[in-house]
Amino acid sequence: MTGRLNSAQPYAIGLFRIVIGLLFACHGANTLFGTFGGQTPEAGTWPGWYAAVIELVGGSLVLLGLGTRAAAFISSGAMAYAYFKVHQPQALWPIENQGEGAALFCWAMFLLIFTGSGALGLDRLFAKRSGAGSGTAADKTPVAA
Repeated sequence: MTGRLNSAQPYAIGLFRIVIGLLFACHGANTLFGTFGGQTPEAGTWPGWYAAVIELVGGSLVLLGLGTRAAAFISSGAMAYAYFKVHQPQALWPIENQGEGAALFCWAMFLLIFTGSGALGLDRLFAKRSGAGSGTAADKTPVAA
């Protein structure tokens, strides 16, 4: 059973990346454009407008699997900043300060920094086209605990 799960790992990571990227991009679109009933900050205001741009662009890149590690790094940092500057001063625990979303996005993006795009990402497609997709055995071996 472990062998089957390990062989499916790149696809599970790919699906995880797609869902997280879509949700993150929707959060940014909600803030920037007022979709889904959101309120839009004035262009260029700190930190709301910049956070929304990072969410929309970073989420879109993660969703597509394009520059996943870099986009996830910046997105994770933005969510850590959001949690500690906006939510944490209100109360200690995320359930008390409405910071669950920021904390979850921060850690989900942090995980993608280390796992990469997984299967179904444009990173792999471009790597195959450039000839760099051959990789080593270590690149193709799933991470196991």
